[in-house]
Amino acid sequence: MQAQLRPVTQPQFKPAWWLKHAHLQTIFAKYLSPKYQLNTTAEMFSLPDGDELQLNWLHAENAAEGTPLLLLLHGLAGDINSHYIQAMLAQCKTLQWSAVMLHFRGCNGKPNKLPRAYHSGDTADVALVINEIKRRYPGRPVVAVGYSLGGNVLLKYCGEQAAQNPLTAAIAVCPPLSLSACAKRINTGSSKLYQRYLLGRLKRSTLLKLKQFADFPLPLTPEKIQRFVSIEQFDEHYTAPIHGFLNAQDYYQKASAKAYLKHIAVPTLIIHAKDDPFLSDEVIPEPRELNNFIRYELTQGGGHVGFVYGSPFQAKFWLSQRIPAFIKQQLNL
Repeated sequence: MQAQLRPVTQPQFKPAWWLKHAHLQTIFAKYLSPKYQLNTTAEMFSLPDGDELQLNWLHAENAAEGTPLLLLLHGLAGDINSHYIQAMLAQCKTLQWSAVMLHFRGCNGKPNKLPRAYHSGDTADVALVINEIKRRYPGRPVVAVGYSLGGNVLLKYCGEQAAQNPLTAAIAVCPPLSLSACAKRINTGSSKLYQRYLLGRLKRSTLLKLKQFADFPLPLTPEKIQRFVSIEQFDEHYTAPIHGFLNAQDYYQKASAKAYLKHIAVPTLIIHAKDDPFLSDEVIPEPRELNNFIRYELTQGGGHVGFVYGSPFQAKFWLSQRIPAFIKQQLNL
């Protein structure tokens, strides 16, 4: 029998007065968040198709049987150095919680072994890792935290698993629940700045793949890749066909987690900021798309995985408090 969502009490996020704008929230959190001295242990995790993932473990010394083990899932083009991953690992260290950060295929700084990569609906690898964690630590409650793309993957996984979900709880921060709408949003106005940054990283990794595989299975050339000007164009010509989708719209429709929410059967927190420059209002689920296992929090400000408050001399990051607070409430710690 799955645990029900416990009552949640948490003050609403209020952005710092000096960081009211969504872009300032997003950029400040990325570039000016604290730098942490963290030692993690890297493990190469083998996959059935011959590929591998890098897992980075933060082991809590003498962790009690009931303390959580967190699985962290990064966003598009993220890695162990992403500010939100570093912040959550630092909180786990302070709380004496164990954690493991999953690098999606090819995100650990080295090309993965196959022409394929990862995508927003790629739940199979996550399922394998979660099952392995439960096998190794059968007495530990496992809680997954996904950010942006990783949040969408996590929620889709939870919906697919329904009542068979081995997780104790789940948290998704700024998940792009409607991928088609988000691809259009990031291709408009000032949000194109973020698209240019992300697209640059995606292009570089794909160019490496072309060099890596002499018989690359798609009709792509370095010149064609360099001409991509949007995430949607990249998804149309690489992400969708390399992962078995008909085209970008077929991928977006099948990989968006919004349709899976109503099947979730573990306590789940979803956090969105209304001013997120990556996401459109279409990611906001309607009440009929949710259920009693889901706590949905929509803040007025916060940007994309920003959520900075406090003074200019002592900035604080709300997610570092909000996520552990929810986990403590659900695990009754």
